[in-house]
Amino acid sequence: MPPKIDTGDGRAALAAVAATDAPARADLATAVRYLLQLLLEKAPGHTVEVRVPPFGAVQVIEGPRHTRGTPPNVVETDARTWIALATGQRSWADAAAAGLIVASGVRADISDLLPLRP
Repeated sequence: MPPKIDTGDGRAALAAVAATDAPARADLATAVRYLLQLLLEKAPGHTVEVRVPPFGAVQVIEGPRHTRGTPPNVVETDARTWIALATGQRSWADAAAAGLIVASGVRADISDLLPLRP
């Protein structure tokens, strides 16, 4: 398990990403991982895998545990879309309609968990 990202470091990375159209890769990675960490804290479990390549992935939501191969419930998106979804800057419906989210499986809609922080 990766080390926990401190709240101050996570918020600083989010601010750095929001301040420019071309954020440093390290800031983008920290922001994504911090928001994935918050999602995991909000909805612990192993039913849905949320992937934000190449920066991270977490398994969330209580239910059947998945341990091998491709999980039956997967959400995948890019870093910018994930940050926008997790911070409330973009709705799940808008991102899905724009083709920015790949969600497969009957439990892959995590819109009720977003945004992570009001």
